[in-house]
Amino acid sequence: MAEQIDTQISSAASSSSVRRRTNSAWRIPITFAQKYPVGAAAGIFLLLMALVAIFAGVIAPADPLYVDFNELGSSPSAQNLLGTDYTGRDILSRIIHGGRVSLQVSLFSVLLGTTAGSAWGIASAYFGGRFDIISQRLVEMVMSFPALVLAMVLLVALGGGMWTVIIAIAVTRLPYGVRVIRSVVLSVKELTYVDAARAMGASDLRIMVQHIAPQCFAAFLVLATAHLGAAIVIEASLGFLGVGITPPTPSWGNMLGGVVSATYKPIWWLVLFPGLAISLTVLAFNLLGDSLRDALDPKLRGR
Repeated sequence: MAEQIDTQISSAASSSSVRRRTNSAWRIPITFAQKYPVGAAAGIFLLLMALVAIFAGVIAPADPLYVDFNELGSSPSAQNLLGTDYTGRDILSRIIHGGRVSLQVSLFSVLLGTTAGSAWGIASAYFGGRFDIISQRLVEMVMSFPALVLAMVLLVALGGGMWTVIIAIAVTRLPYGVRVIRSVVLSVKELTYVDAARAMGASDLRIMVQHIAPQCFAAFLVLATAHLGAAIVIEASLGFLGVGITPPTPSWGNMLGGVVSATYKPIWWLVLFPGLAISLTVLAFNLLGDSLRDALDPKLRGR
């Protein structure tokens, strides 16, 4: 009988703890939305954009590559809500499918570049000495090139394709991850618990992975969110210049570049709607990044 009572008490305690964790998990986004409504609105907008990009094949009203010779350069109408381009392709469908490409390129490039830069920054700050000096000189060499010029040079060397665009943009994001995460690790590695782990015989790799890296997650999250907007701008610029995603695959950048190269003065809906998609997405990423920085920075949290 006593064992049954203990079992019931333990099960009730475990269920209450699970319920408490669930309630606290739901409370985090609600609290964030109450304190930072602009950042929450930007996050909702980006979530909707991601859903539209994922289900582009279902949401898009037409095939983005379908050419309708009866609707060459037609203005927005009930049949084509955002009009068609000079070859008769539906602009709305191309923006939806182009959003999938642009978001995918920016997401993978930022994850690759920021993650590699963060790992490099942790190792550089932790080991210090000559390794840190050489690392920072290499980072300064990479940062001396403008991001767009560096990405273009890498694309010329690597060739065209989506993954080469991702690698080229990732290289431009890498030095910023090194600099920011290194500055965080320089203060974290001097804390007492790191010295305690080292005194207990923990290896350098274990200290960096289990004790230092988790303290850099907030800075990594803010940095990645801010760089997503920059990556979209770089991808759009590369597409505009004709060295990014190769046509006929739609992306927001090559949609703008194609109409500008076709004529000196393009019709307004071919420029307005892709440019508006780029501007709103980049603005949303920047607003979300600023709100996350304010929420995760202890110095700004009490304001």
